[in-house]
Amino acid sequence: LPYGDHEVSFQRPWRRVTMNEIVLEHMGFDFSSLSGNPDALSVAKEKAKEAGVPNVDGLKTVGYVLNECFEELCEPKLIQPTFVTDYPKEVSPLAKPHRSKEGVVERFELFAVGRELANSFSELTDPIDQRERFDAQAAKKAAGDEEACGVDEDFLLALESGMPPTGGLGIGIDRLVMLLTNAPSIRDVIAFPLLKPE
Repeated sequence: LPYGDHEVSFQRPWRRVTMNEIVLEHMGFDFSSLSGNPDALSVAKEKAKEAGVPNVDGLKTVGYVLNECFEELCEPKLIQPTFVTDYPKEVSPLAKPHRSKEGVVERFELFAVGRELANSFSELTDPIDQRERFDAQAAKKAAGDEEACGVDEDFLLALESGMPPTGGLGIGIDRLVMLLTNAPSIRDVIAFPLLKPE
């Protein structure tokens, strides 16, 4: 399938790679080697800066630095369909912790032509863990992070009442249509785009 200057192949199997593995490929540093290192955050920031990743000074955890490295160095280069797995816990406030890997969650995203096409994860059903993550998000929001969420008391009440294991998948239909129609801009495929007044 042609898209811009690229040929995208939907032949299976699609590549599956952890976030840490793909960052290692693109910057030559293994973030998992920082486990247990008391200077992990400063080392992670230093390695990110050496790789040319901007805006890491204000990041508070190794997981955030890893995610920033992924978004800057790897995401734009994911042309062929690729599932990226094992996201840091810090960037996935609603996802369940991984069953066997510390510090990551059960989440994947599908990328093609340098864009996210789908996001999926096992839902966190532990109300205590969820409250801690919401509190951390609320603190980030209060500090000016526009992407952070607040505390959702109704959702926490539902978790406290008992929630069965759940999961979900979100597919960006607009981005999928962009890919299928070789459209360079999302405005070209949205049926009713919001227009700014001149």
